[in-house]
Amino acid sequence: MRHLLDTQSLGRSDALRILDVAEDMADTQRREVKKLPTLRGKTVVNLFFEDSTRTRISFEAAAKRLSADVINFSAKGSSVSKGESLQDTAQTLQAMGADAVVIRHGASGAPRTLATSGWITAGVVNAGDGTHEHPTQALLDAFTIRKRRYGGESRGRDLAGVKVTIVGDVLHSRVARSNVWLLHTLGAEVTLVAPPTLVPQDVSRWPARILYDLDEAIADGPDALMMLRIQLERMNAAYFPTEREYSRRWGLDARRLNALGADSIVMHPGPMNRGLEISAEAADSARSTVLEQVANGVSVRMAALYLLLAGAEGDADTTDATRKVTPR
Repeated sequence: MRHLLDTQSLGRSDALRILDVAEDMADTQRREVKKLPTLRGKTVVNLFFEDSTRTRISFEAAAKRLSADVINFSAKGSSVSKGESLQDTAQTLQAMGADAVVIRHGASGAPRTLATSGWITAGVVNAGDGTHEHPTQALLDAFTIRKRRYGGESRGRDLAGVKVTIVGDVLHSRVARSNVWLLHTLGAEVTLVAPPTLVPQDVSRWPARILYDLDEAIADGPDALMMLRIQLERMNAAYFPTEREYSRRWGLDARRLNALGADSIVMHPGPMNRGLEISAEAADSARSTVLEQVANGVSVRMAALYLLLAGAEGDADTTDATRKVTPR
């Protein structure tokens, strides 16, 4: 794997490989000593042009647990705020000897530009670009669904026949886009639920069913209900009358939570707007996988970095820890 830029072009075998390696990584994180020597001597740069807490910390933890050296680069307070271009920033990182660059950028397509420009030889991981994609979030979501469904028998399994309903601000959500493509690739049946004003114009080309009524979608018996954050910071128009009206029609409240099937799970990529798209009762219920998603994110990102930087080397390093995470 040279780069991880999106899920639309990620094949089924590559997706399953990442998820299966993430299973091995998760196993190592239950040990007393969580750190592995696998990426010792490698340098991973977290290049974040947008604010982030969960994703940046998750990638940092993943890289450090694989013994990589980590450089955190924030656009605020850097030369970028003085007008430095992406090209100049990339060439600076190249001169520093970066082996992998994890990039979050407000412009859709920026990670692909970085990966294909020739400015840098490092592997590139997309940590979210504009309203385009967020592939590792989709992978950790798929990992979470698979783990909840199959438990210790998850390895090698896809999500064939699993019903996943994604609700909310689909228009601005890179999480929704990445999940639709990945879940479809893994065999899941995807339904999108949103106000008509928050449905993208090109959604007819997506492999998903579109509904506008959350109660109708819940009655269909989803295995996983994923609530999206209302991205108020990206909205420059009145997409719905009021926050109260949105919560009434498309929010997951106690009544809708109780209407879910007994084995249905509730997901959210975070951060949550409690009381808007999801109630506190739903967020904190036994059905909720919100904290599992955070923990699983570290394992999935460890797998992505491993496959990016060491996967091709196979069993070159013969330590027990490295053999443990070598792809099967």
